[in-house]
Amino acid sequence: MNRSVLGRIVAFVLAFGGAALAWVWFAGGSGEPSTELTTPTIAAGSTTAAADTEKAYVIDSSRSTVAFEVDEELQGQPNLVIGETDQVAGQVQIDLADLGTVQFSQIVVNARTFRTDAERRDRAIRGPIILNSASDEHELITFDITSVDGLPEAAGPGETFSFTLTGDLLIRGETNSVTFDASVVLADESTIEGSATAQVLRSDFGIGIPSVPGVANVPDEVLLTITFVAVAG
Repeated sequence: MNRSVLGRIVAFVLAFGGAALAWVWFAGGSGEPSTELTTPTIAAGSTTAAADTEKAYVIDSSRSTVAFEVDEELQGQPNLVIGETDQVAGQVQIDLADLGTVQFSQIVVNARTFRTDAERRDRAIRGPIILNSASDEHELITFDITSVDGLPEAAGPGETFSFTLTGDLLIRGETNSVTFDASVVLADESTIEGSATAQVLRSDFGIGIPSVPGVANVPDEVLLTITFVAVAG
């Protein structure tokens, strides 16, 4: 192969790579939410009449985060990618003397506001191949809790308890049943703190990985974590 032909091939590859990177950059949008999150209500048909001892605890987004963790190979080296957002909303209604009556609202996360340690990666995440959250249609991730298992009968201040939350997780138009392992502490009678984690497969939600230089070997498994503080309303 002569040098002129080789040069044209190299120029084409560089131009194609540059166009791909430009597309990833602009397709991700600004990352600004289209609207401010509001606290979802608890479905009217899902609860009995509230007892005098029941309280509604609302997630405080200023002290709460939702995060994802996924491995990647970056420039030939292993790398852990962590993306976080504080744009999460939800509430839970609890009678501390009878935890069996607990009720949750939908949990809502603004996927457009996830941030990692690299703006270029953030734009790619918001783009159509990964979360497509730059699109208003897929801006929000929702979790509708369908069952709670392992709760104790009652709880008091300072007590920590673990349980599981199973529900329908919606990401970029795909819904799958997911179970979170949760650990919660009643910090005081007006504050609940805790976290919940689950491992999901990105392929279950149609989440791909852009073909960009230097990034390879991104596994299917993604760890999701919500760390929250909820206060009595």
